[in-house]
Amino acid sequence: MNKLFQKLLEVRGVGEGFLTPKYENLTAPEKLPDMEKAIKRIILAKKQGDKVLVYGDYDVDGVTATTILCEALKMAGITGAETMLPDRFVDGYGMSKRLVERVKKEKIDLVITVDCGSNNEEIITDLNKLKTDVIVTDHHEVSGEIPDALAVINPKRPDFRELDEGASSLEELSGAGVAFMLAKALVNAGQIPEGQEKWLLDLAMIGTICDSMTLTKDNRIICYFGMIVLAKTKRLGLKELMRVAKVSKINTDAIGFQIGPRLNAAGRMETAELALKLLRTESKVEAAKTAEELDRLNQERRTQQNQAIIEVEKEGIGEDPVIIVRGNWSEGVIGIIAGRLTEKYKKPSFVLTEVDGDLKGSGRSFGEFNLALALSECQKLLVSGGGHAAACGLKLKEAKYEEFKKEINSYYAGLGLKNQERFLDTKEDVEVDDLGDLNLELLDGISKLEPFGEGNPAPVFLIRDAMVLRADRMGEDGKHLRMLVGNSGDKTVKLVAFNTPKEWLEIGAGARVNIWMSAMENEWNGTRSLEGMILKLRYAE
Repeated sequence: MNKLFQKLLEVRGVGEGFLTPKYENLTAPEKLPDMEKAIKRIILAKKQGDKVLVYGDYDVDGVTATTILCEALKMAGITGAETMLPDRFVDGYGMSKRLVERVKKEKIDLVITVDCGSNNEEIITDLNKLKTDVIVTDHHEVSGEIPDALAVINPKRPDFRELDEGASSLEELSGAGVAFMLAKALVNAGQIPEGQEKWLLDLAMIGTICDSMTLTKDNRIICYFGMIVLAKTKRLGLKELMRVAKVSKINTDAIGFQIGPRLNAAGRMETAELALKLLRTESKVEAAKTAEELDRLNQERRTQQNQAIIEVEKEGIGEDPVIIVRGNWSEGVIGIIAGRLTEKYKKPSFVLTEVDGDLKGSGRSFGEFNLALALSECQKLLVSGGGHAAACGLKLKEAKYEEFKKEINSYYAGLGLKNQERFLDTKEDVEVDDLGDLNLELLDGISKLEPFGEGNPAPVFLIRDAMVLRADRMGEDGKHLRMLVGNSGDKTVKLVAFNTPKEWLEIGAGARVNIWMSAMENEWNGTRSLEGMILKLRYAE
């Protein structure tokens, strides 16, 4: 085994159980709250021929979860389940009044939510009055009382957390992961042939990674096998999307930077129904056409977000510990803008845009500043709001903007948080003593840790006191960097960096530097080699 890879495993404390997890080690889905109630109701729906509606969400997690549940119900014998996704621009997040209207008009007997519902007590009460049963499957924090639904399957239910038994393994499930667990429970109940649910793992994996869930425990198992299933997926839509996105290798980058953004672009720019159609289509022509449309929307999304960031920076972000800005941008891109601001300025960010006289916003955070708790502290100022520790959505009256800005920053200051930038700083997993260990054997080892994400980041290696043998600018504008370095001995390693900080471009041959890098594969004329991606660069002391 490669020495660096062996050290990496020791530092992370992982072994064979992590590298090659066993599918049968998934936590029993029946441990989730109300799972048995939900299964009994679904079996009854099949027996009675009930009209079933699956209500999802407009992001990748919601769309993949919707597809998972529809296919699971079909496998279980419920062939006519309808679907409904909220419109970001009309409904906002969660269960909407339009859902109630549709249920009433079409006389729906059973509504099953995915990736939402835990904080929609009012809508669920309206559905109860219509004698429509509701099964909630969700993974968001419950901000108030648990809604009065027939079943609320959510690993973040406070009463479930208090039980503790099995909760820690299930708590980080995505919406798609919870939907998959429901499918697994249907298998255990004898409603789906054993093993058929595994074909849903590609979607469960995509939803899990794209919703930035922690990739350990059950999520590690789901994503490990999900990558295998995606490589042999039968879904025409995913095949066409990978063709359009030029995905040549199934890995974390393919999911996080190629597939995920294109699926998300549908709900951000127009309607998530496009992404749902792509995942569910059985027509190659329709799959190709829809994949091309999603690619176009993703390009449009990128253009809009870049323009918005230019506008924000032109106005200035101020000196407050939390960035809060407002403008007239598409609400489909404000979450990405917030993420970019947080990444660049290393501060929590809220980005709000004007919609029908109100302000709708998205927040992004890191470290010890929990957005869900922050919103709960200023609930009186909000029309609505909620989410996770690191990401949230909100709506407030325009007149409350300055007060909200003051309240959030006051709350942050009151926490007394110190040195939060450390959570964003690049840190090495292991230090490289011999550059000869940066080889193909190391790359092959690293691939066994895929997919990467929260709780299982891509490995970072530190080359200390390296001699720069050559440094060249690349690209038409000279903003990229190619470097060749060596240290003791005659071994060298090639490194690259894109959109490089100006100070890096000033480093020339003969300089001694400390380099933090990730390892990637370079293939040229059929020859594979390891190349380093520079993540951080400092002059050696």
